[in-house]
Amino acid sequence: MARGPDTVQRKLIIAILGTSITVLAIFCSVFITYEYVSFRKDIVRGLATRGGIIAANSTAALAFQNEADAREVLSAFRMDPHIVAACLYDRDGRVFAKYPADAPTESFPPPPRLDGGRFEGEHVVVSLPVAQGNRQLGTVYLKSDLSAMSERFRIYAALVAFAVASSLGVAFTFSNRLQKRVSAPILDLAGTARQVSEQKNYALRARKVSDDEIGQLTDSFNGMLAQIQERDTALRKTEEEVRKLNVDLEQRVAERTMQLQAANKELESFAYSVSHDLRAPLRAIDGFSQVLLEDHGEGLGDTGRAALVRIRKGASRMAHLIDDMLKLSRVTRADLQRTRVDLSKTAGGVVAELARVEPDRQVEIRIADGVVVEGDQALLQLVLENLLGNAFKFTSKTKNARVEFGVERQDGVPSYFVRDNGAGFDKAYAHNLFGAFQRLHSEAQFPGTGIGLATVQRIIHRHGGRVWAEGTVDGGATFRFTL
Repeated sequence: MARGPDTVQRKLIIAILGTSITVLAIFCSVFITYEYVSFRKDIVRGLATRGGIIAANSTAALAFQNEADAREVLSAFRMDPHIVAACLYDRDGRVFAKYPADAPTESFPPPPRLDGGRFEGEHVVVSLPVAQGNRQLGTVYLKSDLSAMSERFRIYAALVAFAVASSLGVAFTFSNRLQKRVSAPILDLAGTARQVSEQKNYALRARKVSDDEIGQLTDSFNGMLAQIQERDTALRKTEEEVRKLNVDLEQRVAERTMQLQAANKELESFAYSVSHDLRAPLRAIDGFSQVLLEDHGEGLGDTGRAALVRIRKGASRMAHLIDDMLKLSRVTRADLQRTRVDLSKTAGGVVAELARVEPDRQVEIRIADGVVVEGDQALLQLVLENLLGNAFKFTSKTKNARVEFGVERQDGVPSYFVRDNGAGFDKAYAHNLFGAFQRLHSEAQFPGTGIGLATVQRIIHRHGGRVWAEGTVDGGATFRFTL
């Protein structure tokens, strides 16, 4: 924050100076370019004029082959320090007279073509014909240095440097004053914003110093602060009300939680006691039925024996229901012991036990490798025992039975599944699958208590996941779950 004002000032000064430098650079470039081109033309034109004078004064000397007159004509260049060489060629292209007189003839080029003036490195060269009427008597060749142009551009450079320095000084002074007028209100506005941010005091207002766009910005900023102040006051009032409600709600939730915990403990104790106390009469019913069947079966007749068999089957089914209720109760009460669980290995063990119980079944088994998760080993094994057990049970009447365990990704989340090609179910009743004692098939078709899938659902929910089923009648079923 401390660098904020410097940054604004620096940006304004740089913007103005940059604009000034750019304009000056463009103007000076155009000016120097124009002067450079014009001066080159003037040099060629002036040298050509002097060459024309020399050509006019040399006609007699060339016509009468008077070398002394020709040298006298060229000696006039002694007054011009910029002429470095001059030469008259006769009509045959031989050097007839030269300047300086002591310059070696070899230093002069062959008769040049008559092309006016041209630049050769640091010199300018002019070649003009010497003619009398329509008859060309020879050629005049002049070579001048460019020191005059260099001197002029040194002066121009000094003038440009002075102009740039003066302009930058004026621009800096102007920009420094201007940025104070522009940046001062902005810095004042930024200071107010900083105070509001640090102090959380929305009653502060920025000082308006002008009626221009910055003044309008200040009005808008102050208006925004007024709205925020109103909302802050309302929010504080609401927060106080919410705080009071939360205190009351927390107290009520704590009381309700204690009530629910007490009710759950009573319910669990009741379920355990009922399940435990029902075992004794069931054992008595089953035991005395067996005694009657074994010791007095002949006297009962076929009808009596059949009734005793049905009584024993009912007692056995009731015993299984009690066992499943106890399992469901333990699943609800047990603490989760999270470890790394190899579901592939667990599924393999469950399938091996199912195959041992029914050695005559021919079932194609597919288990995906390397399916490892985080969870409770015992509870997840119970999930696979129920799902794979159901898959074996509901494919018992299917030829070429097939049971598969694997994992797929749905919306980026691993979805574990048990799939079979057995009896399946009507998807219209899929919502009943996971309710306790809910069955979609009769006991005569497929035996069971209707507790297994309810147990699976509770285990999966305790792992923070969800479980669902897909299937069609006689088209198999797929049970999926996430963790």
